[in-house]
Amino acid sequence: MDLREVFAKANEEKSGDQLAGIAAGSERERVAAKCRLAELPVADIVAHPRLEDSVTRLIFDTWDQNAFAAIRSMTVGDLREHILDDAVGEDALKALQWGIIPESPLPSPRS
Repeated sequence: MDLREVFAKANEEKSGDQLAGIAAGSERERVAAKCRLAELPVADIVAHPRLEDSVTRLIFDTWDQNAFAAIRSMTVGDLREHILDDAVGEDALKALQWGIIPESPLPSPRS
């Protein structure tokens, strides 16, 4: 299963994913995909962008690789736990802001 399928199967049901034949066929398959996504290193997602277009290029152009270094070795599940951890302060989360590449929407301009 490639990244596109993992994301599609882990996500809530969408008609476009169904038409493309990559949606989860059952709730069990969706849960399995969510588990696989949680174990996926965030570095693998960055290394294999799902799209190669001008929007993706803009995202990569505004991406702060130094901020990403703090989470590079984390899995998606580790990152989720880190973000939700009450011990991680607002300043630490703000420091990560430009190191996280969004699936969508576009990042707002830096101030």
